[in-house]
Amino acid sequence: MPNLRTSRIRLAAAAATTVLAALSLTACDNGTGTKDEGAATASTSATPGAEAGSGTTPESPSTRTDASGTGTGTAADAKPTSAAASKAPAASRTSSAGSSSAATPVTCEGSTTRTVAAPLTRPVNHLLLTVTNTGSRTCFLYGSPAVRFGEAQSVPPTIEDSQPQAVVTLEPGQSGYASVNLSATDGSAANGHTATSLTVHFQGRSLAGSVGKAATPALPAKGVYVDDSLKVTYWQQDMNDALSW
Repeated sequence: MPNLRTSRIRLAAAAATTVLAALSLTACDNGTGTKDEGAATASTSATPGAEAGSGTTPESPSTRTDASGTGTGTAADAKPTSAAASKAPAASRTSSAGSSSAATPVTCEGSTTRTVAAPLTRPVNHLLLTVTNTGSRTCFLYGSPAVRFGEAQSVPPTIEDSQPQAVVTLEPGQSGYASVNLSATDGSAANGHTATSLTVHFQGRSLAGSVGKAATPALPAKGVYVDDSLKVTYWQQDMNDALSW
C-alpha cells in the first residue's frame, strides 16, 4: 500500500511539471508573455471612425442620406443652395423697396392730371373745375386752384370757409373739384369783362406759390364773364361740396 500511494504522488508531480513546461514554451514564442485574447477581440469589433461611447457610425462628411435611404447629395452641393437662400431676402427687399418708391404719392399738377372747366347754370355765374388723376401714382390736391383768366396779373382769393378737413387725395382715375364764382349775380361788382382763356396753377404742400406744370382747360367759345367779385373754393373730394359755395 505505501508503494501505491508513492506512485500516485509521483505521477501528479510529473503532470504538473509538464503543464508548467508548456506554459513556459508559449511565453517564449511571442516574447510578451501570456496573450490577452479578450482585449484583441474587443479591438477588432469596434467600428472605424465611430465616436467613443456614441454607439453609432457618424454621418459621412461628404454624403447625406434621407430617411428612405436615398442620397440627398454632398455637403459641398448643399452650400450653393444655402448661399442662394441667404441672398433671397436681399433681393426681396430690393424689389419691395422699388415697389414702395413707385407707390409714393406725389403732388397733383398739370403733367399728371386732366382739367376740365364747365360753366354751371346752378349756381348761376359759376364754373366747375374737375381735375382727374391720369398718372400711375396717387396725388394730393393741396389748397385751392390759382386761376388766371385772360391776361389777369393776380389770382382771385379763396373762400376760407370752404376749406376741407383733409387734403384731397386722388388715386389714379379719381377726380377732385373746385368751383369758381365768376361774377356778382346782381351786377354790383366792378371791372366786369369777358375772358376767353383760363390757366390753372397747382399749389404745393407749403401752399407758397405753384408747382409743376399748369393746366389750360378750354372755355366756351363765347368766353365767360368775370368781375371783381371773382373767387374760388378749396379743392374738394366731393363735387357737391364744391357746388355748395
